[in-house]
Amino acid sequence: MKRIRYYLFLSAAIFFIAKPALIFAQADKTRSFINQQRFMEETVRLQLDRQLPASQKVLFDWGGWYSSRLFIFDDGVNSSRTLRQNELRLWGSLNIDEGIHQGYARMRMTYNDYNYGDSYDGNDDDLEGPNLERGWYRLDISKALKKYNNIKLPIGLAVKVGRDYTMFGTGLALSLPLDAVWIESTVGDFEIDGLLGRTIHSYDNIDDSRPHYWQSWRYFYGIQVKYNGFENHQPFFYYVWQRDRQDDGNPIWMLQQWRYDSEYLGFGSVGELSPFVRYSTEWVLERGKGYGDGQFFDRNKVSAYAWDFQIEYLPNWKTSPKFSFEYTFASGDTTRMFSPTNAVGGNTPFTKDSSFNGFGYRNTGLVLFPDISNIHIWRAGASFFPFERSKKDWLKKMEVGTDWFLYHKHHRNAAISDPLADRQSGYVGWEMDYFLNWRLTSDLAWTVRYGAFFPGKAFTDKTTRTFFLTGITWSF
Repeated sequence: MKRIRYYLFLSAAIFFIAKPALIFAQADKTRSFINQQRFMEETVRLQLDRQLPASQKVLFDWGGWYSSRLFIFDDGVNSSRTLRQNELRLWGSLNIDEGIHQGYARMRMTYNDYNYGDSYDGNDDDLEGPNLERGWYRLDISKALKKYNNIKLPIGLAVKVGRDYTMFGTGLALSLPLDAVWIESTVGDFEIDGLLGRTIHSYDNIDDSRPHYWQSWRYFYGIQVKYNGFENHQPFFYYVWQRDRQDDGNPIWMLQQWRYDSEYLGFGSVGELSPFVRYSTEWVLERGKGYGDGQFFDRNKVSAYAWDFQIEYLPNWKTSPKFSFEYTFASGDTTRMFSPTNAVGGNTPFTKDSSFNGFGYRNTGLVLFPDISNIHIWRAGASFFPFERSKKDWLKKMEVGTDWFLYHKHHRNAAISDPLADRQSGYVGWEMDYFLNWRLTSDLAWTVRYGAFFPGKAFTDKTTRTFFLTGITWSF
């Protein structure tokens, strides 16, 4: 018995001595850098994901993209990091019997080249891939039954299997590529979609205090309903739940468990308020269970919430300007002193966890790029095409714009995802971002992005952080 008590005492001592190191283990690999890479993936997704044509009986198509980008940025830990990133994507699509059978695959290979000493893992030159970025097969059951068996279903029904991007609502709670089965149906004016999926295991975990934070083993189940009966509005409702199945080893040695299971009830709408005004809104309630700091037996209840509202004004003026405003909010927890997302340094044991943790995406700024948790974010943006009416084709598709952000904590004494926000103050700071997107030819595009974040009272170090990106993409 004395020996058992001795080992328990020794384990506890090791844990509390090592705990600060665990909390800040990822301070050098900031969440903002992970989110910046996610931003690039989202930008690429919007540019590259294509709708497959359904008008021809048999169609096979293929192509690719080569991108070369330069990043120069300050993450608050290192005043200057430089990354050169080259990516090659090859894709192929297949469409048979006017859309009854559809398939799509896209491979991705990335080469990261850091300046000496600038990488986060000590590997300044790293080749990733080739990896399957997208790959799925879709069967339109309703069309197949009608064509092959002369059976006409009263509903539209299709099933898709593979790896693809999944978004419920406007993407506040769930916006991820998943390996999944999607069931798509239409009943009158209703679209009803079902989901059974899991995360891609090589994706980073939302809890980077875990022993294997570079992996994610989560299973998602959900149903979403959209109503298309209104002319200018599409309301939606969804329910998603995820189960954490990652093996973190024996918790007795660290006196800590990490499992986080959550459920999301969301509703909202997208549409037009007038021919020149578009909007989107989403509201999410989160419930679930998760382990608190130093907890490895019972779990705490999760009760959190978030919402987002965006409005865009697109006047019928020369240069096609667009003005936008967005407000995003996610609840925080007053006991989360070191991290809004992690178990280590997170929620106090045996208390309710009111910190929102979702699997969605929003553009929250090029530089700070905080997770959507314990935060208010106001964004105002504008863009236009200055040479839209030029006689020179290579000038017409140049778009320039800007986004300005203001950040404030929900609870001033709780943490946000940036560990350098070390003071118990609500004012996080503000940021200005600028961008240029220029399609020089049908096959060649150039982008430039610059951002500067000005820390507020929540930071001891108030040095301005910057982010610069430039890159070209060639499609073939």
